[in-house]
Amino acid sequence: MLQIHQFPCLADNYGFLVHEPNSGATATIDTPDAEEILRQAESKGWRITDVWNTHWHPDHAGGNATIKSATGARVTGPAEVERIGQAPDRIIGEGAVVRLGEATARVMDVGGHTLGHIAYVFDEEKVAFVGDALFAMGCGRLFEGTPEQMWSSLSKIANLPRDTTLYCAHEYTESNARFALSVDAENLDLQARATEVKRLRAEGKPTVPMTLDVELRTNPFLRAPLLKAAGASDVEAFADLRRRKDAFK
Repeated sequence: MLQIHQFPCLADNYGFLVHEPNSGATATIDTPDAEEILRQAESKGWRITDVWNTHWHPDHAGGNATIKSATGARVTGPAEVERIGQAPDRIIGEGAVVRLGEATARVMDVGGHTLGHIAYVFDEEKVAFVGDALFAMGCGRLFEGTPEQMWSSLSKIANLPRDTTLYCAHEYTESNARFALSVDAENLDLQARATEVKRLRAEGKPTVPMTLDVELRTNPFLRAPLLKAAGASDVEAFADLRRRKDAFK
């Protein structure tokens, strides 16, 4: 049974430590704040054996060298991580399998936010770490990819079992909810979720993780085919939503 420890770091990132208790192996999913990650691991009594990166952005891979130096951890990630100065020890992509002690995760290409963005899916545990590809009621900006690429990536996530627990890397949910309500105002599930999110954030509590089932019912980017204008394709509908979100205040 995997043990997952989530904690806030930087301005709005989450750090994740994934521990497989039978072997003692522990992975940090991305390295937004190396010192905080090391402190959290020490507080749990876990030794970090692995770094698993989702993409190259500095708030996801910037702590690789520090953690590797402190722990000897093996760094696994997409080739694009080389862009910040240190190549992963193992470069992976779509279809690869990574092992954490007795647990295994498969790698899913979810490019769009960056071209080589990947997710880690523990199928047996029904857990996925999706980085910045998908957020609670949102999705990553298209810094490098195309709407076609991102829509394909989101469709892959949407096809996971509905009871999959999704861990995304940022606490953007309250602002995402405001945008979602602006484009899907009659959605009763969304209305209820937005109220709950507002309560959680007022209490200083996280809105991550979330289930895929909830996202399919409330995330406008996954619901793009249901919100599209007459004659628009699914990709066109998604692209329009992403443009509107980019300009949303």
